[in-house]
Amino acid sequence: MNLHALRLFHVIATSGSVTRAAEILNISQPAITAQIKKFEKELSLPLFRPQGRGIALTDGGEKLASYAKRLFMIEQQMEQFLQEHRNGTAGHIRLSATYLPAHYLIPAWIAKFKQQYEQVEMMIYTTNSHDALHQLLNMEVDLAIYGGLPEKYPDIIQSEELFRDELWFVVAPNHRMANQRVSLPEMMENPFVMREEGSSTRQRLMALCRTHNVHSPKITLQFNGLHETMKAVIAGYGASFVSALVVRDHIERGELCRVYVEGVDMQNIISIFTRKEEPLSAAAANFIQLIRQNRWPKQ
Repeated sequence: MNLHALRLFHVIATSGSVTRAAEILNISQPAITAQIKKFEKELSLPLFRPQGRGIALTDGGEKLASYAKRLFMIEQQMEQFLQEHRNGTAGHIRLSATYLPAHYLIPAWIAKFKQQYEQVEMMIYTTNSHDALHQLLNMEVDLAIYGGLPEKYPDIIQSEELFRDELWFVVAPNHRMANQRVSLPEMMENPFVMREEGSSTRQRLMALCRTHNVHSPKITLQFNGLHETMKAVIAGYGASFVSALVVRDHIERGELCRVYVEGVDMQNIISIFTRKEEPLSAAAANFIQLIRQNRWPKQ
């Protein structure tokens, strides 16, 4: 079927006259009439009949007009759909994040983003840094947000630093080391409550001990979430090594205390990670731009 001719027929049917259709399409009336006659011949179906000084649709024309209306309505919807994807007002974003940004940063970012881009679907996977990187490499997500050491990332991954957060040793207020200054070997004598293996903070703690030639801590209690980890320390068991972003409010409320370890001044670099040489969808690019504009304020 000649879709160009069908479009001419559709405009005539909806506008009610060849003259009006010619004005809408900016085509001469004789040219439209000639193409419609040719179209009727190809279809072996009369589409119009004389009515007074004008024309009217035949029964077959009425039926074809209803199909054409649906067809071009779908075309319009498709064009709108493609335009929304091009400008990022529709689509979907798959995001992997570690517990810190997932609980303390991303909810506020998503709230702002959804206010502007309500039709964009978002899927957030909360995991550890090892699995977040794995998901990004395997194309299971479009981007990842987590902390770690840049030199450990494969060449096909690019990162953009958002901010740096301090890493603190913390204990309950009644702990003998609360607010004290101690050596790293002394700190490692405590039982530790930490996240599971694959957590970037746990990896940083182990690397710290190796660098200073100090035995690794005994991780006697392990959780898959930050909330549970902090609750155990607040309850009075062991120590933990964690981002200041997580515990700052607990310390201000007197639920936790810092332990100042001599010679240890470490930071956690929170970054956005994407795959190099792979264009982001417009929706994902819009989300990253919003994050840049609303990144965590410096402490």
